[in-house]
Amino acid sequence: MSPLEIAETADTPGIVLDKGLGKFQFSGRSLNDNVSAFYQPVIAWFKEYAKSPNSETDLHFKFEYLNVESSKEVLNILTVMESVKGARVSWYFNEDDEDMEEIGDEISELVNIPFEFKIYS
Repeated sequence: MSPLEIAETADTPGIVLDKGLGKFQFSGRSLNDNVSAFYQPVIAWFKEYAKSPNSETDLHFKFEYLNVESSKEVLNILTVMESVKGARVSWYFNEDDEDMEEIGDEISELVNIPFEFKIYS
């Protein structure tokens, strides 16, 4: 399975999905206009990955900002990953950013995947 890498811009997150390296990372800001088109290849990648996943899948989300539409797409990704045994989420947020902590908390309540919240400064 080929890795998927999307470079970070001012409005879109950097994404690295690499099954071989066991690297599944999202970082930056997600506030682009056409969120569903941006995340469509990411969701397709995860659907393919779910057919033959690694024994452990650690998803790392370190968003600086996430608009409502983007949070729905993150939820869609995690809904796909609910069927993957060994999947877990590390949700990073700045110690002063209650909004990102709250978004992660809300998403964690909607999916059946273990979440770990990590503070960075």
